[in-house]
Amino acid sequence: MYKVLKQVHLETGFSSMAMGIMNSFLNDIFQCIAGKTSRLAHYNKRSTITSREIQTAVCLLLPGELAKHAVSKGTKAVTKYTSSK
Repeated sequence: MYKVLKQVHLETGFSSMAMGIMNSFLNDIFQCIAGKTSRLAHYNKRSTITSREIQTAVCLLLPGELAKHAVSKGTKAVTKYTSSK
């Protein structure tokens, strides 16, 4: 987390309390996405979670433009990861 924030904002310092809050926030968001994704797969009677369920969960949990941006960046990151293998 710290390394990513430093890449985005080089000149900004982060207190350990701020890092703890951000870490808790990200853990909560990932837990919500994982739970919603799992329920979507279960509702669709699927035993495998695909990117479609993850994208749908993100769209259901995050508001409008934030969801679109998250899905776009997530897709880009997965594409970059798979092409580097």
